[in-house]
Amino acid sequence: MASTYILSPAAAATVAASITHNQSLYFSSKLGFYNLPFKLISRNNRPCTKLHVSSPTNQPAAATTTTTTTTSSKPSSKNPKEETIFFDGGSHYGDLVANLLLGFTLLWLPLTLAAISRAFFLRYRFTNLRVTVISGLTGQDRSDFSYKVIKDVQVVPRFIGEWGDVIITLKDGTKVDLRSVPRFREIAKYCLSMAEKPVVLKETGPKGF
Repeated sequence: MASTYILSPAAAATVAASITHNQSLYFSSKLGFYNLPFKLISRNNRPCTKLHVSSPTNQPAAATTTTTTTTSSKPSSKNPKEETIFFDGGSHYGDLVANLLLGFTLLWLPLTLAAISRAFFLRYRFTNLRVTVISGLTGQDRSDFSYKVIKDVQVVPRFIGEWGDVIITLKDGTKVDLRSVPRFREIAKYCLSMAEKPVVLKETGPKGF
């Protein structure tokens, strides 16, 4: 006589689920994965997305210090100094006037002609670099010398000291006689200072015109 087992409802549901699972595994093994009309997609082949993380806004970026090397605009060779004029002019007008008044006498006439020549055709120029004497009808005669070649400077006042002569002695013994120079004391001191000599004027007493 056969025995019959009576299962509880919970146990019956568990057995039914187990049978259904076994049947699905059986059919899957019979079909084979190569006969499936679709491809299995692996979970590991998901597209990757790169994230670019920027620095937080509340933290300032590190400041980079750029060192700029400045090059001197001066050329390798020293440029000469810019020439500035201290005095540029002719002989004192008093020399011309005095000699014109005395030119009516025949004895004084040669000196009058010399004064006229100095007034119109002679020019002195003293700069920070050189002494220039320009003479001639068109200024074609020009003599230049540097302060470095000056050995001594003397002055000779004329008339009552309103103008005078500046006698410059060069190192080679040459004497340059500048006649009837206005501001002659000031110019003589300037020449001594530029020649790096003691500024002590050697002055004689007034001598005529």
